[in-house]
Amino acid sequence: QMQFVESGGGLVQPGGSLTLSCTASASVSDIFFMGWYHQPPGHERDLIATISRVDITDYAQAIKGRFNISRDNAKNTLYLQMNSLRPDDTGVYYCNIPLALGPWGQGTQVTVSS
Repeated sequence: QMQFVESGGGLVQPGGSLTLSCTASASVSDIFFMGWYHQPPGHERDLIATISRVDITDYAQAIKGRFNISRDNAKNTLYLQMNSLRPDDTGVYYCNIPLALGPWGQGTQVTVSS
């Protein structure tokens, strides 16, 4: 099964930016649909951004206009560019394949706080 390693999180002030990376254990070029998930403290994990094999993207309303998902198939890597961060963006971020969930990685912690 595909495994994922997320990285790039950290502590950032409101209004700041971060770029998250998710590297897969195998080729992602044939995976039609990949996504980023957000799990706020004490809440369920939610799908917030998706990207298709032909780079069609979709976003949860809360992040539209602030976050950008992209993929580099040559590097087996998924990215999430996060701008204008807010305290409610705090949580652990994961990537996975929405239509064929594999094991969850360890995620990467994002904390937005002044």
